[in-house]
Amino acid sequence: MIIAIIVGILAGFFAGKVMNGSGYGLLVDRLLGLGGGLVGSFVLGFLGIGASGLIGSILISTFGAILLIWVARMLRSDRGAI
Repeated sequence: MIIAIIVGILAGFFAGKVMNGSGYGLLVDRLLGLGGGLVGSFVLGFLGIGASGLIGSILISTFGAILLIWVARMLRSDRGAI
């Protein structure tokens, strides 16, 4: 459980840096990272891509968090662009 929270924090932090240049705060970064882990595992698992270990978990969670940020921006943006 503690490892999952740490992975979520790291993944949310990395996704915030990639998508915005700065994080969204500890709570939102953690939520994005944890949600990103679920989304990333589902999407990449559907494509037949998997990873193991701590680094693999962080990468998959970061991918999922980036995907969540992108979708959220698309839904609330008038432009519909990144």
